[in-house]
Amino acid sequence: MASPHRSLWWDQLLTARPQEAVPRPPLDGDTTADVAVVGAGLTGLWTAYYLQEADPGLDVLVLDQDVAGAGASGRSSGWCSARLGVSAAELARLHGAEGARDLRAAMRDAVVEVGGVAAAEHLACDFTYAGTVSVARNGAQLARLRAHAAEAAAWGDELELLGPDEVATHLVAAGVLGGAYTPDCAFLQPAALVRQLADLVVSRGARLVEHTRAVRISPRAVVTLHGTVRARWVVRAVEAWSAQLPGSARDVAPVRTQLLATEPLDQQFWERIGLRPGGTFEDVAHLALRGVRTTDDRLVLGGRAAGGAIRAFDEVPGDLDAPWERFERGLRSLFPAADGVAVTHRWGGPVGVPRDGHPSVGLDAESGLGWAGGYGDDGVAAANLAGRTLADLVTGADSPLVHLPWVGHRSPRWARGVVRSAEVTAAGWAARLADEAETLAERRSGGR
Repeated sequence: MASPHRSLWWDQLLTARPQEAVPRPPLDGDTTADVAVVGAGLTGLWTAYYLQEADPGLDVLVLDQDVAGAGASGRSSGWCSARLGVSAAELARLHGAEGARDLRAAMRDAVVEVGGVAAAEHLACDFTYAGTVSVARNGAQLARLRAHAAEAAAWGDELELLGPDEVATHLVAAGVLGGAYTPDCAFLQPAALVRQLADLVVSRGARLVEHTRAVRISPRAVVTLHGTVRARWVVRAVEAWSAQLPGSARDVAPVRTQLLATEPLDQQFWERIGLRPGGTFEDVAHLALRGVRTTDDRLVLGGRAAGGAIRAFDEVPGDLDAPWERFERGLRSLFPAADGVAVTHRWGGPVGVPRDGHPSVGLDAESGLGWAGGYGDDGVAAANLAGRTLADLVTGADSPLVHLPWVGHRSPRWARGVVRSAEVTAAGWAARLADEAETLAERRSGGR
């Protein structure tokens, strides 16, 4: 029976291909490796994959405290997007216009790369390159969208402004004043991608140990509850879980995203809203909602939780039903035809948010320590780009990737403990209040 607090993606996997979800044994005592990768999400697994591509003789060991895909990589929205948590304008301010354009181009290429590898390696993850439509439902949202579209071309991004009738060729939603479309987004089944990628790297000689928690990452060593791994290179690829590791606790803030999935919907519903299979959409609120039509005709909708500060690194317990009210209201507000539709799954997942919103990847040659993360809400394509970059850094390849401006970037550190939680919570509620103020202003002005 499906668990309402387990992700739809894992329930699909357990139903259709249960053999892919069988956990692997934990580490059995001390060992050595050429490269130890901590974290078997998409960043860690893509790193292993591209290391094997670059040097099949490398001994690569991947460790995970749970199972591959149990974290954000297997609980995401299903988006594979070219977006980053930092704007191109901010990248240009920090690194120059050329660096900003290079990183934006690399992110667009990463979406294509994920789809290309999925096809070439026969990874059955429902990859669908359908683009995404953004919808504005009040004047303030429309102004933001127009400003974003006006500067997108400067960075090589394709973002086509749409009138309400043009939006309706992609998505029919209530109260739409305008929108924009970009092709640089795809849908995929994230748990299926992670588990099959794990199987693939193991089949090519990597070792993957699950239920093996790292308690300390040191130069050339990973200390776990089951033994110590000594390696020339140690890569930290744990995203939000960095907050649990000594020395990395303030690198990112763990922030909760929440998602829901409906029951499979009939063809009449989909004809009403016009969204094709694999199509993705979002509104342009400060606390945005994003959604997708799955290949089994469900609607998945979610976003950051209001407040956002995470309480625990586990599945969201059943007594936290109330936070999903915002998403269920959003579902009915966008699509009145969804009134009465059953919601079968509600789940959460932590993402790692750097203080300046700027993701990073890097490798310190002296200590042998590498890292990647800080992707925020859009980590699927970014994880692929990070994995390719880490592989080049480890093997010494002087590729264009190792010169991208996120390589070696260091974000300001978050405050400690409750102060960090208070800062994250305040930012989340400020975004929600800003959305409510914009909606109220629209109503007072006579807008829809």
